[in-house]
Amino acid sequence: MAAVSETIVREYFELHGFFVRQQRKYVAPSRREDEEVDFFVLNPHQVASDPPLPFVLTSNEVPRIARAVVVVKGWHTESFSSAVLAHAPEIFRFVEPPVFQRAAKMFGGGAPPTKILVVPALPQSDEARAQSIGLLTSKGVDAVIPFHTMLADLIDQIEVNRNYQKSDLLQIIRILKNYDFFKEPQLELFKTRRRKR
Repeated sequence: MAAVSETIVREYFELHGFFVRQQRKYVAPSRREDEEVDFFVLNPHQVASDPPLPFVLTSNEVPRIARAVVVVKGWHTESFSSAVLAHAPEIFRFVEPPVFQRAAKMFGGGAPPTKILVVPALPQSDEARAQSIGLLTSKGVDAVIPFHTMLADLIDQIEVNRNYQKSDLLQIIRILKNYDFFKEPQLELFKTRRRKR
């Protein structure tokens, strides 16, 4: 599942014009998979703006990122509640000073890169969501991008009449779109009720 999740993240950033570099394509036997950064992303066409980036990023804010270290947590089974985060300290390994400093050296001088965590979802309730965001920011994470945001943007941007043969993921999305497996979002003002018998 990690390879699929990483492919989604790579394609998403490349779709937005980022250069994406993967730190390693192997897992060293002496190291755990979760210890390092998954991607380094560099935006050659950063859109400058005054307000700071929000913590939960949407596709509209991504072009404002200059460079970032990205860690992918593609569990796809649960939201990142404060309870889940409290019992999984390995999630925050990439923001620890030695790991982050090694990662920041990849970019050379300048401002430190943004620390982005790609998550399956944040809790739905406002209180639980605020607790999760508070815990993530206190540990040093700068921003999160939910997988839903990435997948929705990829689906929206793929054109049915183009051939994406160099990307299996994009080609699968194109085929599914071509056969109407993805429906356009609709506004349901007048929801019809089933008649009772």
